[in-house]
Amino acid sequence: MATKREEAAFEAGIKLGAIYHQFVGAPVSKETAETLEAAMEESISLQPHVRSVSVKIDREMLQKNVFGYGELSGKMIRALVEIDCDGAVVRAKLEYDPKIDYPLMSLLD
Repeated sequence: MATKREEAAFEAGIKLGAIYHQFVGAPVSKETAETLEAAMEESISLQPHVRSVSVKIDREMLQKNVFGYGELSGKMIRALVEIDCDGAVVRAKLEYDPKIDYPLMSLLD
């Protein structure tokens, strides 16, 4: 049987995985990034056990195509979630690590 803290950590991974896998590839531009951030936050906030969620898109990494927009990549996403499972609270993040050229998920506390 998992502890409440383990359950909260598992739920944090689910939420960060959903942010990554549901939104990578979405059309985005500097003009629409704020709207996409809000949509990502609102979508994830609907899931069970979410106390808070914050998503930021690195606008410096946005590249325009010939039509004036680009695609969201995992490297552009910085997300923080706070999960509460019956009083067991964990915070976790999704953030690009340039040393290994990969967006990593990790527990903060």
